[in-house]
Amino acid sequence: MKEETGRGLLATFGVLLTLTCAGAPADAPSKSLPKVSLAQETRGFKTERGEPYHPFGVNYFRPGTGWAPQLWKKFDADATRGDFRRMKGLGVNCVRVFLTFGSFYTEPGVLASEGLAKFDQFLALAEEFGIYVHPTGPDHWEGLPGWARGDRIADPKVLDALESFWRLFAARYRGRNAIFAYDLLNEPSVPWDSAPLLEKWNRWLEREYGSKLKVAEAWQSPGLPLEFGKIGIPPPKAAPGDKQLLDFQHFREEIADEWTRRQAAAIKAADPEALVTVGFIQWSVPSLLPSVKQYAAFRPSRQAKYLDFLEIHFYPLAHGAYEYRDSEEEQMNLAYLEAVTREVAKPDKPVVVAEFGWYGGAKPTFDNGRHPAATEEQQARWCRKVVETTAGLATGWLNWGLYDHPEARDVSQLTGLLSVEGELKAWGREFQRLSRSLPKLSKTPPRPDPRPVLEWDRFVTNPKAAEQFREDYLRAFRRME
Repeated sequence: MKEETGRGLLATFGVLLTLTCAGAPADAPSKSLPKVSLAQETRGFKTERGEPYHPFGVNYFRPGTGWAPQLWKKFDADATRGDFRRMKGLGVNCVRVFLTFGSFYTEPGVLASEGLAKFDQFLALAEEFGIYVHPTGPDHWEGLPGWARGDRIADPKVLDALESFWRLFAARYRGRNAIFAYDLLNEPSVPWDSAPLLEKWNRWLEREYGSKLKVAEAWQSPGLPLEFGKIGIPPPKAAPGDKQLLDFQHFREEIADEWTRRQAAAIKAADPEALVTVGFIQWSVPSLLPSVKQYAAFRPSRQAKYLDFLEIHFYPLAHGAYEYRDSEEEQMNLAYLEAVTREVAKPDKPVVVAEFGWYGGAKPTFDNGRHPAATEEQQARWCRKVVETTAGLATGWLNWGLYDHPEARDVSQLTGLLSVEGELKAWGREFQRLSRSLPKLSKTPPRPDPRPVLEWDRFVTNPKAAEQFREDYLRAFRRME
């Protein structure tokens, strides 16, 4: 790992190189949007004019660009302008957009001029229509360079490069008020096994315990031959509550903390007024985990100290995928949603549900076509329920997709506000109505306790134990309906 001074010298050189290769930082237009900052008194956001701001919008990508979408490789400024016009009419005030390695960062320490030029256009269009932009990434949608194909969380070389990326990117767009906040990555998760992870695991154990004898005692394995540098990663099927497994989950959380801390600090060094967050996958909260490996290890209560606000992504996956069968299934998923969002809100920072949605308007073909058809009205009801259920815990919501995306191989096929042809769906009309009631929604008090306590350490080592928690939570949720 480089010393801080080394990273600072690298960043300084990188900024100079970027200005040479990619042009000077983009100038703000004459009529820029007001800067958004935290509103500590309301656990939300406000503009520099003192007006409350609730990010309400979509994750942006266009159909007809392949799957994964090639937003930047197939960038169409005229079509994008038309989309911004439609979004403005629907009440969208924030657009989350994915940056990619393929268009922005194929070489460590150098931002790609072609990608920057397209992002400049995108930002200018957003400003033209008074919509804030929420850049996320860099990610794999348009391909990964060789140096980023391994462990992108624990590999120190990749983390050095990501740190440099954010210093350069945030420096270039410093003062562009149209950027609402930076999201470090879409749904990061610490891997279970990799060479960099194994090396750091052994160093963590030596630091935590000091001797191999103490490790063996803690793990209740006095006969286990242990030697620092050669201690393997525990199997994911270890006995529930196993101390070795719990140590490993805590170690993974520390890896996630360092990943977030360094990138957030890089952004703040380049632009102290920038807001920074991470788009947590719902498996960052262990109320429902397919397995111990699925726990993302981005624990909100630990991550909060490095972030200005927290984001959570949610899809209705309680007992499989929600298929609109009955009110019981709906209640089960809404209780699951509230339990996850409540945990993310506990650090007392603003929360944005930065991805949500579900399908409607046809029969989807993902999962080998096993899911039944759903109407647009069913989709609109579910999505409205997501917003209403999390109001008071969250202060912003971003739907997954503006358009339906038939090329997708997942629920994105039918999650849009608009059909692939651009026709307004029932959810689009409901979204527009909700956009007009944001001030009222933001004042909704969270549902009162009692709620069952999520036993974090127990559930990250024994996901099956969380079944009782979900049942108890569902009963408490129903009592408040």
